[in-house]
Amino acid sequence: MILIGQYDSPFVRRVGIAMTLYGLPFEHRPWSTFGDADKIRPYNPLTRVPTLVLDDGDVLIESHVIIGYLDGLVPAGQAMFPREEPARHRALKVAALATGLSDKAVSLFYEQRLHTEISQAWVERCRAQIEAVLGVLETDRAARSGAYWFGERIGHADIAVAVALRHLNDSQPGLVDMARFPALAAHCERLEALPVFRAVSQPFIAPA
Repeated sequence: MILIGQYDSPFVRRVGIAMTLYGLPFEHRPWSTFGDADKIRPYNPLTRVPTLVLDDGDVLIESHVIIGYLDGLVPAGQAMFPREEPARHRALKVAALATGLSDKAVSLFYEQRLHTEISQAWVERCRAQIEAVLGVLETDRAARSGAYWFGERIGHADIAVAVALRHLNDSQPGLVDMARFPALAAHCERLEALPVFRAVSQPFIAPA
């Protein structure tokens, strides 16, 4: 399989980490949606990442779709989203909040970087949404004592939160005071120290 996209994207990074943890071999093509759009377009007309090219040539797009596909390649006991309820929808909720936060962080970055006239109303809306999500995730994580969000084994929710916060703090330094969210800060510090997180990583590169 071929994973297209740079690891400074939280969406690409969560897929790369999941594939590595699952032991699924893949080739990584760190193409930028800006500088390498012509390379990406034949695989994904939206020129978005992550884009996953399967061994048979089929292509999957969007991180949640790709993660669902990857979970289907491993035994149920190894899948990093639970298969049984209510654990499944609880983990899906945390991951959805984290990826939604990343959507807002990307939107905020583009507003500030690509527009000559910045909409302060949009900036404040994104900031409020980001902080509201952080508050919900902080309360949830602080109520849990396990090494990971839902027990003693890493899951997609753990990964989604960690990569979202890494991207947020790299792309928007100083936007959020992580001292206000100590449970999340500790969660991310623990995960970023793992070998797989160090391997599937790159510094944030602003679009040219």
